[in-house]
Amino acid sequence: MDAAGLDGTNIRGLQKRLPRDFFTRDGITVARELLGKILVHETAVGTVRGIITEVESYMGETDKGSHTYGGKRTARTEPMYHNGGTAYVYLIYGMYSCMNIAAMTEGIPQAVLLRSVIPADNEAKERMLALRLEEMNRKRTKKGEAPLSGCPVSLTKHLADGPGKLCTAMGITRADNDVDMGESGSFYVTEGIKVEPERIRAGKRIGIDYAEEAADYLWRFYL
Repeated sequence: MDAAGLDGTNIRGLQKRLPRDFFTRDGITVARELLGKILVHETAVGTVRGIITEVESYMGETDKGSHTYGGKRTARTEPMYHNGGTAYVYLIYGMYSCMNIAAMTEGIPQAVLLRSVIPADNEAKERMLALRLEEMNRKRTKKGEAPLSGCPVSLTKHLADGPGKLCTAMGITRADNDVDMGESGSFYVTEGIKVEPERIRAGKRIGIDYAEEAADYLWRFYL
């Protein structure tokens, strides 16, 4: 991936951050319009910028797929109840972070799960690879295995195409939970490439078979 976006647009210089009112709309609108935007995160290896390519909407207390279904307001879900643009980062399986951005306004717990990004430029790609490789070697060392001497092809091919891989590749952790992305200078979203409506696909959300009829809602959007 070079400095050109999915449509060949040169994304260098697209630094204008999204305003608060971008996020204070319903979760489906925000999700669809996040496609093509650029997620920016300052990490230990430098700034990482990823073009958002897949998202899912979670529509609050009436959505059986949502963490807040039935009014479940807990310490964990509290960021979903905060103003649009608040980061909601939680752990799954006790080890993988998932990154969400709250939609709507204070007290209305809608959110968008970020499922996939691609590097916005070569610099971002190298930093994402470094962060993924660091995590892989940490796990190998923990298991008593030798660290990898190079970068596996599979790592390059599947760099950030899943919620957990996205967070690792962008250095996102639980420390980023409840960050106000409308105000933060190190974690925010900027304008990105132009996405024509006909390029957006919709499908069922992944991994929520427990959600009965809500599991069939076409609230996953991708390019």
